[in-house]
Amino acid sequence: MRESAEAKFLRLTQIEAELWARGAHIAGIDEVGRGPLAGPVTAACVSIPREKLVPGVDDSKKLSEKRREALYPLLLEAADYARTAFVPPEVIDEVNILSATKMAMEQCAAGFQGLFLVDAVTGLRLPGETRPIVHGDALSYMIGAASIVAKVERDRYMMELDAQYPQYGFARNKGYGTAEHIAALRAYGPCPAHRRTFIGKILGGGV
Repeated sequence: MRESAEAKFLRLTQIEAELWARGAHIAGIDEVGRGPLAGPVTAACVSIPREKLVPGVDDSKKLSEKRREALYPLLLEAADYARTAFVPPEVIDEVNILSATKMAMEQCAAGFQGLFLVDAVTGLRLPGETRPIVHGDALSYMIGAASIVAKVERDRYMMELDAQYPQYGFARNKGYGTAEHIAALRAYGPCPAHRRTFIGKILGGGV
């Protein structure tokens, strides 16, 4: 039986409702771009007041690109805090992807004071209480909102990279290791947007 929009909204705001009842000021944090061969890892921190929640929020992976783009400006308009942080490929190569993810999360959250709901990642240095939630983008409204903002902003960034390096198809693959992208890597070699530590095996260590 398909979940109704109202039932989904109540489920996604259950964690937040319990915290709001205690007077908590809540933000959600999520990241996108841990797996691609190119481009930054991107994190967003979003806080939306209870009375301004936007209908239709869900895990960004469950939404079409068109739906994410439609929700994005509505979420930014409703938010009392929304910030995105990008950590570039050269830093990912230097510190590893988990550390780079934590850096992005800490940077985007730096200006918020309150309680942070985070999608799974632990060990963050944030200016408030942190509550990691496994599969949080599918269980928490605020984390879902952050996942949409991060996804839209990273996708737009990758489309800008596509204009600089059209041979890799970044507008289509967003830096992920599709067959088309891997073939282009082998044909043209890496560009500055590629993560050297991610593509060594593909190119036989010649990076």
